[in-house]
Amino acid sequence: PITPGELLCLGSSLAFSGLFYYLYRKKARVMARIQEAPKLQVDDDLPALVSAADGRCLPYIALEGIVLPAKAALTSHYHEGLQGVIQKLLLKEHRLIWNSLARSW
Repeated sequence: PITPGELLCLGSSLAFSGLFYYLYRKKARVMARIQEAPKLQVDDDLPALVSAADGRCLPYIALEGIVLPAKAALTSHYHEGLQGVIQKLLLKEHRLIWNSLARSW
């Protein structure tokens, strides 16, 4: 005989397992798209390529090229000869959606 409490625990466990599996598969698809992203060089042809794309936007691409530091390159304390730069500008677009329950954007 199975008690109602056991059925409730089993049902909630199955529901959470299904939810987490769904989220895992969704993120796995995004990762696959990122890994298959085309690699483009930073050169004079890049603005024309972006202008020709649908909506002037390229969904997932990997840019390759030489980065020059604004002032001085950062050097690693742990690996000799390893240098890096800090990205100064990051453009992030957020889509506003009206939440009628909270009455906010």
